[in-house]
Amino acid sequence: MSLPTNTLAFIGLANEFCQALETARETTREEFVDTMLRLLPRLYISATDLTLDPLVEEYDEPYLESLLDEDYYESVRRNIENLMGPDDLYLEVFEDDMKYSDTPIAVSIAEGLCDMFQVLYNFIGMIKDAPEEYITPAIIAVKSEFGAYWSRPLCNLLRALNHLKYNAEEEKE
Repeated sequence: MSLPTNTLAFIGLANEFCQALETARETTREEFVDTMLRLLPRLYISATDLTLDPLVEEYDEPYLESLLDEDYYESVRRNIENLMGPDDLYLEVFEDDMKYSDTPIAVSIAEGLCDMFQVLYNFIGMIKDAPEEYITPAIIAVKSEFGAYWSRPLCNLLRALNHLKYNAEEEKE
């Protein structure tokens, strides 16, 4: 049994996303924003297109092993935060705490991207050089985490990065 094309596409995009975050300090802010605006929508579509229905019944609660250590996460996050500078924070209206707050809630682009990075880094690490029988549970776990957690931050980050690309110049004028 070989992996479906949409699964292979997702694996490739997840790897490309992780590499882009790991090498963020070697790029300009504009290049990084452009890369994220190119990758995030494709990741969303690709994760949504992962098909699992017949597979889910075979596995009890698949999970992603935690392979990313805290120091590396923090290093990648700091590099992105430094790259984004004062534009790292944006106002988030879909934050759960917002319904209990009278003040706006600021969210970090770097932290949001690194939260996604953590999931995808663990996923890529689990399937790298793994036999196919280990790949299927990892696919199920990453798809489950997408629906439960990282799909919403992905959309919010896309909106914030889109604003930086297309509205930042207008606000300066």
